[in-house]
Amino acid sequence: MIKKILITAVLITTFLLGCKKDGGVGPQQGRDDAAFAIYENSFLEGLWKLDPDQATMAGYHKYDSLLFVPDDKSRDKRVNYAKVQLDSLSRFDVTTLNDANKIDYHIMQNQAEMMEWKVQELKSYQWDPTQYNITGTFAYIVNEPYAPLAKRLRNFYEKMANIPAYFKEAEKQVKSPVAELTSLAAGQLTAGAGIFEKDFADSLKKSNIPQGEQKQMLDRAHTSAETIKAFAEWLTALKNDKPRSFRLGKELYDAKFKYEIQAELGAQQIYNAAVERKKSIHHEMAKLSKKLWPKYFGTKPMPADSLELISQVIDTLSSKHVQPGEFQRAIENELPKLISFIKAKDLLTLDLSKPLIVRKEPGYMAGVAGASESSPGPYDKDGNSYFNVGNLNGPEYNQYILQILCIHEGIPGHYVQQTYANKSPSLIKSIFGNNAMIEGWAVYGEEMMLDNGFANDEPEMRLMWYKWHLRSVCNTILDYGVHTQNMARQDGLKLLTHEAFQQEAEAEGKWKRVTVSSVQLDSYFTGYKEITDLREAYKKKINEKYKLKDFNEKFLSYGSAPVKYIKEAMLAKGSGSSGG
Repeated sequence: MIKKILITAVLITTFLLGCKKDGGVGPQQGRDDAAFAIYENSFLEGLWKLDPDQATMAGYHKYDSLLFVPDDKSRDKRVNYAKVQLDSLSRFDVTTLNDANKIDYHIMQNQAEMMEWKVQELKSYQWDPTQYNITGTFAYIVNEPYAPLAKRLRNFYEKMANIPAYFKEAEKQVKSPVAELTSLAAGQLTAGAGIFEKDFADSLKKSNIPQGEQKQMLDRAHTSAETIKAFAEWLTALKNDKPRSFRLGKELYDAKFKYEIQAELGAQQIYNAAVERKKSIHHEMAKLSKKLWPKYFGTKPMPADSLELISQVIDTLSSKHVQPGEFQRAIENELPKLISFIKAKDLLTLDLSKPLIVRKEPGYMAGVAGASESSPGPYDKDGNSYFNVGNLNGPEYNQYILQILCIHEGIPGHYVQQTYANKSPSLIKSIFGNNAMIEGWAVYGEEMMLDNGFANDEPEMRLMWYKWHLRSVCNTILDYGVHTQNMARQDGLKLLTHEAFQQEAEAEGKWKRVTVSSVQLDSYFTGYKEITDLREAYKKKINEKYKLKDFNEKFLSYGSAPVKYIKEAMLAKGSGSSGG
């Protein structure tokens, strides 16, 4: 989804941020932690004026009624904002800031540099039409009860005013788009039009807004829906003789990895580590499969090829699976069991004051992942958390994998991590959450649960977790291979089916995902590796005082920050404070 841009005068933005060429962060401000905290608020306020959609999704609702046309001027203002922030940041000595502010400094610096790079180098506004899918923000406004219904609906109405101009400009900006992204965008926008045709109308009926005003609002909603569907049709019919390849290319990929992942290691090094991890997992899976073979196959001769041996055992274990229509109920039933296990093993303190709501994946989110978790923004800490259930099919999501999925998306995975993150006093860490840390924690949580006896230490569960874990590992191998090494489709599918033991349908879905995304698939393994490496280093530092619960809670206390900065803080001499 594209980030909409507020057209605000550069001089006003500069003034608000207190940044002058001769005055640094402003003569009235110092350069200590207190001054930095003031500057953080200015940084965010300036960003929200540029990007009201991101503000809305973060739970900052001052600009909910605004939608800005994505033209060249708006991007110029984005670049100017980034330059102003980098100048302001340069006036602080990062070494004198406390641990929490040091991390915020690095996150803000990375954010500003990435913003500039995306406009000037990546230029995805030209070739990725999914950036013009604005329907998710409208869905949030109409469906989330963060303010009185009438107020939200009037903001929705005002925000719709610029939809015709928005998509008229989008048509000018799109040039030789990626075919796969064009198709995805058309599908998402068509589905998202229902928010204007149905959701908005249904909500109006429940409101106390006068009928005459409702009629006016419905007319605009109808125009908006027709405009959005017309843009989707325009994309579908677009003559695109020389579409940009979905493959990002090594130079752009390495830069995107640096900005989005923010790992200690580079993309090539993480790829190499993933290749080695795959080998070690295959070795462990072969040992478990040999152990399980007599239980399920009796005296039948064991295959000589280890991958074939593993595959046959996995296929047998996968025969027990939930029917597609029962996934939502099965997930709802599983979550209480995970809560009980964590409490019994004292792995982590859980805050369950806001429940995790299991729901069918909304149409405007469809087409990328089979399941996901959506958390409230840092300004909307009392908002709902959702376990979104998408297209989960048959043997791939068997009774073992379903439990692991619930750990990953729910408890102690994304839901728990985001609950901790929203308690952090630092808005910066929550707003610019590091995807490798977030996904890495969910993968780490899966293994942690098994290591502590989840599923009664059954070898079947461990084998199926290794299969599931190969998704994270092979995500990295696939993503890097496709976008930097021109990995062919048949080679990608072979990697997923033959070496990661995925069903054909799952592999096809992952191939589709790698053609409409880049770098995000690296998040899982990169974050997992960084967290497990940090835990081992922390163990050595603490020695006999080490407790798993203490590590987990201390790690999570830093919010959704890049692991390399959490590591610096946790391993620093005399470190005892939590993040912020």
